[in-house]
Amino acid sequence: MDAERGAGREALRVQPGKRRPEPEPERQLEPEPEKPSLLCNPASNHNDDSDSGLSDSKESVFSGLEDSGSDSSEDTEDKEDGSNCDKDDGSTEETSKEQAQVQASRPATEMAGVPSRDEYAEDSSDEEDIRNTVGNVPLEWYEDFPHVGYDLDGRRIYKPLRTRDELDQFLDKMDDPNFWRTVKDRMTGQDLQLTDEQVALVQRLQRGQFGDVSFDPYEPAVDFFSGDVMIHPVTNRPEDKRSFIPSLVEKEKVSRMVHAIKMGWIQPHRPRDPTPRFYDLWVQEDPNAVLGRHKMHVPAPKLALPGHAESYNPPPEYLPSEEERLVWAQQEPGERKLNFLPRKFPSLRAVPAYGRFIQERFERCLDLYLCPRQRKMRVNVDPEDLIPKLPRPRDLQPFPTCQALVYRGHGDLVRCLSVSPGGQWLVSGSDDGSLRLWEVATARCVRVVPVGGVVRSVAWNPNPSVCLVAAAMDDAVLLLNPALGDRLLAGSTDQLLSAFALPEEPALQPARWVEALEEERQRGLRLRICHGKPVTQVTWHGRGDYLAVVLATPGHTQVLIHQLSRRRSQSPFRRSHGQVQCVAFHPTRPFLIVASQRSIRVYHLLRQELTKKLMPNCKWVSSLAVHPAGDNIICGSYDSKLAWFDLDLSTKPYRVLRHHRKALRAVAFHPRYPLFASGSDDGSVIICHGMVYNDLLQNPLLVPVKVLKGHVLTRDLGVLDVAFHPTQPWVFSSGADGTVRLFT
Repeated sequence: MDAERGAGREALRVQPGKRRPEPEPERQLEPEPEKPSLLCNPASNHNDDSDSGLSDSKESVFSGLEDSGSDSSEDTEDKEDGSNCDKDDGSTEETSKEQAQVQASRPATEMAGVPSRDEYAEDSSDEEDIRNTVGNVPLEWYEDFPHVGYDLDGRRIYKPLRTRDELDQFLDKMDDPNFWRTVKDRMTGQDLQLTDEQVALVQRLQRGQFGDVSFDPYEPAVDFFSGDVMIHPVTNRPEDKRSFIPSLVEKEKVSRMVHAIKMGWIQPHRPRDPTPRFYDLWVQEDPNAVLGRHKMHVPAPKLALPGHAESYNPPPEYLPSEEERLVWAQQEPGERKLNFLPRKFPSLRAVPAYGRFIQERFERCLDLYLCPRQRKMRVNVDPEDLIPKLPRPRDLQPFPTCQALVYRGHGDLVRCLSVSPGGQWLVSGSDDGSLRLWEVATARCVRVVPVGGVVRSVAWNPNPSVCLVAAAMDDAVLLLNPALGDRLLAGSTDQLLSAFALPEEPALQPARWVEALEEERQRGLRLRICHGKPVTQVTWHGRGDYLAVVLATPGHTQVLIHQLSRRRSQSPFRRSHGQVQCVAFHPTRPFLIVASQRSIRVYHLLRQELTKKLMPNCKWVSSLAVHPAGDNIICGSYDSKLAWFDLDLSTKPYRVLRHHRKALRAVAFHPRYPLFASGSDDGSVIICHGMVYNDLLQNPLLVPVKVLKGHVLTRDLGVLDVAFHPTQPWVFSSGADGTVRLFT
């Protein structure tokens, strides 16, 4: 290999106008020690492929330049003479054949020699490490590549294979004695071992010493200026011109200071008063005194003056009897009124030394320095100002104040009730298996409809042009035509129900619509919607064509929506968010409000998405009501809380009312008046004034105005349902005592 390289160099150096050096007998040819031109010389190859024996010769310095496989004949020529970059091409043509032979024989030899040795083994330069020639490029760019940079020839420097896990590193740590001095080179990705000098340098820097060993920070200082008076000055430099001209900067500073003195911002120093100032340490605190400057100073509490009990000759009523002495001895020191027993002496000369003197002095010292004394900034506020200014109840009339009628006839507790849209009729459902229709004004039971089961919920259709009542009984919803009032209205309702035609291919539905038998039609029953699971609640949409039911079953089919005109049923949800307690339709917008045990969710039925989730902070939600305007919701809970939500304000309650002592069973809004009511197991109905303003900047006004009582507690149950009259400020309540009461 050396012979081939020597022949290649001989061929490259045969050029006109060049002096050919004399070769030595046993060594390769040396290039002339001329400095290569920066303009004509490309980046030299630092990857030395020569033998280790050449490292001691001058040839090893230039071996990287001569071994580069990418150097052309012009490059070699430029290394000989950097200034002759624009020579004629005659010399290149003369040596083209020999150069081709050299280049043809070198790559195979170089490729054979690369894997056999470490390319960095002989790199001993102290200069900047230029093995990786990526320059000022962040090494993070190479994290996703198998190489870490490029050498001087442009070949990739591949990262070493990192297949060792923590166990291999631990074994290397145990077996390799030089593991502690091994570091990773980020430029090449290889492991390097620090030399003794480098380790010593690191240790010196860690100890806060200088990196250079030969540097002595404590060497004697050279005294450049001696204390002797010298005849000649140190410098004879003439004075500057600016030392004879007034400074403009100083003039500006002086002018600013003069202006500050004129404005009173800078006060001249007054001479101190040499007379000492004394003040009484124990004088009463005076805001104008010297101690008054310390605003947070709190004087030590004074000791209480001695009373008659401390006298050596106290009155007889202060002397304890024998029983009082025994009681005093048995008491704890903190429970005693006096920490001593009064005694009587004939004269002052007979009084002995006080036995607890040192103990009391010590306790006094502890009180002085251990007791925290802090000035409390007490705010002088009238307690009456803290009470909100609520209007008087008489100014908020009308609202129900007294019991007017009692509707008797049910044999068991009345769970639910509903009022007709016109306000003339009332329907109630009971555990005695019957529905009763009442006339509101006279409390007369007009009709009794036996249904054969417990009626959980009942709802009158809010559409005035339809005369229908929906009742939830066991696993079915019964649709009845009470046929009260206008006969034309009852007839049109039957025609509306009979006009439905069954489709040829009935679709799969979560509920079955069953026509009533002839016997049931005589009692007023028209349709039966069977679900297969117990129904706990039924409620109508404001237009009267849709009704929603709540089933007592786990899963996503807890809520079903039925369409009366097309007799269709659908389940609006795909998954469940807990046990549903009750649902309600929004009065004006296509929203469905679903109350579970711990939250209330508002769903948009057209977009089929969750609009808002309300957190009532209650343990178990029991009932729900929506304001007629639709922007406010109230919910009752079994932990005797009533939460008012403002949908435009927050998802948390605007106000939580705790007026009831037991669980809330029902809440209701009045359709016209600013009233809402809540019924509880304590047997009371609380009427509250809830004014919602059109001004969005003004919060609702909530004022409790009346507590209505009349129901008798039965089985620890009180009021089970409340409902307002649609036009009058009246409220109906059904209770566990089997009665329905009207408060006006």
